[in-house]
Amino acid sequence: MQPAPEMDARDRRILRLLQENGRLTNADLAEKVNLSPSACLRRVRQLEDSGVIERYAALLSRDVLHQDGTAIIFMRMERQNPDIFRAFEEAVHEIPEVMECYLMAGEADYMLKVVYTDAKDFERIYVGSLLRLPGVAGTQSHLALRRVYSSPTLPI
Repeated sequence: MQPAPEMDARDRRILRLLQENGRLTNADLAEKVNLSPSACLRRVRQLEDSGVIERYAALLSRDVLHQDGTAIIFMRMERQNPDIFRAFEEAVHEIPEVMECYLMAGEADYMLKVVYTDAKDFERIYVGSLLRLPGVAGTQSHLALRRVYSSPTLPI
């Protein structure tokens, strides 16, 4: 991992604006940060090239797509072994309903955030995919009742 590049207040403002609306034109962005379009584009390209901006994506409505169920699942592995961890991580990456996966310190080895449409869909994912992951010794699932707050933006 490379060190974070030096950023000034304008770079941070550019990042905040792009997090709010990644479809801003360069001209609109330049106007909002008081730069010429060429200077603004140069800064955006530097932020992209340095890896600060990974990619641009559309945020989809989980409610409209009827994927409003969220489960947080803690998984314990049968052994603390790098090969088992690697196999698990490769396999979990292939399950599209797993939105996030974290290697943990503590009782659980991994924490997964899983989205689903309804109880039947959760059962399909849980029994058909998650319990078949390599090296899993046990799980503990927590089903969210509702999303109170979620933010896709980083504090910059």
